[in-house]
Amino acid sequence: MKILGIETSCDETAICIIEATESNQENLGTLASTSAPTSTSTSNISILGNALNSQTKIHEKYGGVFPMMAKREHVANIMPLLENALSEAELLQKNNPVKISQNDLEKIKGIFKKEIGLCENFINFISTFNKPEIEAIAVTEGPGLEPALWVGINTAICLGIVWSIPVIPTNHMEGHIVSSLLVPNISPKDDKEKIVTEQIAKISFPAISLLISGGHTELVLLNDWHSYEIIGQTKDDAVGEAFDKVARMLELPYPGGPHISTLAAEYRSSGIYSKNHKESGELEKISFPRPMIKSPDFDFSFSGLKTAVLYFLKKNPDANKNAVACEFEDAATEVLIEKTKKALEKYAAQTLILGGGVTANTYIRKNFADLAENLNIKIYLPIQQLSTDNAIMIAIAGYLKYSHDGVSTLDIKARGNLSLQ
Repeated sequence: MKILGIETSCDETAICIIEATESNQENLGTLASTSAPTSTSTSNISILGNALNSQTKIHEKYGGVFPMMAKREHVANIMPLLENALSEAELLQKNNPVKISQNDLEKIKGIFKKEIGLCENFINFISTFNKPEIEAIAVTEGPGLEPALWVGINTAICLGIVWSIPVIPTNHMEGHIVSSLLVPNISPKDDKEKIVTEQIAKISFPAISLLISGGHTELVLLNDWHSYEIIGQTKDDAVGEAFDKVARMLELPYPGGPHISTLAAEYRSSGIYSKNHKESGELEKISFPRPMIKSPDFDFSFSGLKTAVLYFLKKNPDANKNAVACEFEDAATEVLIEKTKKALEKYAAQTLILGGGVTANTYIRKNFADLAENLNIKIYLPIQQLSTDNAIMIAIAGYLKYSHDGVSTLDIKARGNLSLQ
């Protein structure tokens, strides 16, 4: 089954085409079985075409993503990326272009009325190329920035109309979960990561997933596929948001997470750093709180940690930035580890899945790999290519949903606050 994936939830415009097959056709219906929890069936995934445009450089000078600016860039890039992905997949032909009926043309114009310029680009594309050999379209419906989401959703709906294929509304956070299962047990030291053809890993339920990004920090209990319960989440800032805000305090570029991680790594390797922060070096002067680390629930709070860094820097404007970054990263990581460990133990989970952009952080990856080893459980981490927003994860999540439900709808709406529950 070939599926087109479309992702426009924030500041990445991403398009991909995957081909999914089952090694055992009898297992197809067990992808999200409601029977006794066991594992997924073996699903083989081939990445036929993949195209992505990042807006990081555009938003960098503003220190964050502006929704309407992100929407404008999605409008400009989505059709060229679609053409690129289809071309890479060798699915782009011109000998029998699609003819749009007058009725469909009026529908398309109405759908694209708020995406200035996209309607014309869409019609030109459809009128130039054949209908590709694609069975379905998976598109992110949320969570995310609604102006950005609408660009992908409206494009998917219009493609569904002219190509007469189903459109599968897909949860962005579920995409992050399944992206971690495409390549199991990635070592944090791997630097030659590439996906061409892989399998979706079999996992044992119940499982715990920690989703960490600029907009989310939540612990999710998976009793089976498409059976999710959010057991803990941030009360204020997400951990990725805290990284970005602290980076601004340290006058580091946006996005700040990678820069903080770099400074922290430099400090740890400098010979000054001690794992026991109070023993020696600069860190004996710096001690940030670990918010809610001992609370009985699974919730998080990173606003207080961020504020503690702010007050410290006001009192110590000449503080060693590397040391500050290191102590901040240590504090955030310890909270994530402790809460996740508590959840794993309470629910007797044998599987841990990490997803979201913050999983690209090498220090966090290593600490969670150590946690899994100490608890003797299986851990799944996304490769670096799939840790940030991408269309591959949306296509795979859409495939799993379609395989289980066999339903789709063209009545899709942008749902900025969409939850996994």
